[in-house]
Amino acid sequence: MKRVLWEGLLAGTTGVLVMTLGEKAEQRLTGRPDSHVPARVLQRLTGLRERPGGRQPVPLNLAMHFGQGMVLGVLRSVMAHAGLRGPWSSAKFAVVRVTNDQILENATGVGAPPPTWPRRELVVDLLHKGVYAFATGVVADALAARSGLGPGQRHAAMRPGRRAGVGPLPRRKAYAR
Repeated sequence: MKRVLWEGLLAGTTGVLVMTLGEKAEQRLTGRPDSHVPARVLQRLTGLRERPGGRQPVPLNLAMHFGQGMVLGVLRSVMAHAGLRGPWSSAKFAVVRVTNDQILENATGVGAPPPTWPRRELVVDLLHKGVYAFATGVVADALAARSGLGPGQRHAAMRPGRRAGVGPLPRRKAYAR
């Protein structure tokens, strides 16, 4: 479990760094300003005093931005260790990343549901969250692969190909490395 945790934090940190570099490059090209939504969400979740206006404290913004990415990396590590690896799993994880943001932003009243956003903002956000999810997935998958196949992969290997009616792995083989 410790290994899954540390690998997930490493994968999530890598993913959020790659996403942030992509965001900064995109902002230079488009002129889009920094978002201060992460800081506002953290202020509301922790009860910190909110600053009026758009600009919020950079340390709070970075703490929420990086903290979410790092913590969610642990979930991607769990997925990889279970045998959910590769692009399909990273695509599933992208949905989880967007959902996490939306739960926190909407529950605190800081954000609105994505269907109400201007299309350009929605596309940019989904693109950056996708970059995060796939970068995190590459690292989580590579680290988990050092442990061999996950239980789901061992189950699939019982009868290769797309097959129905394959029973579960014996319990003793489900969690063995």
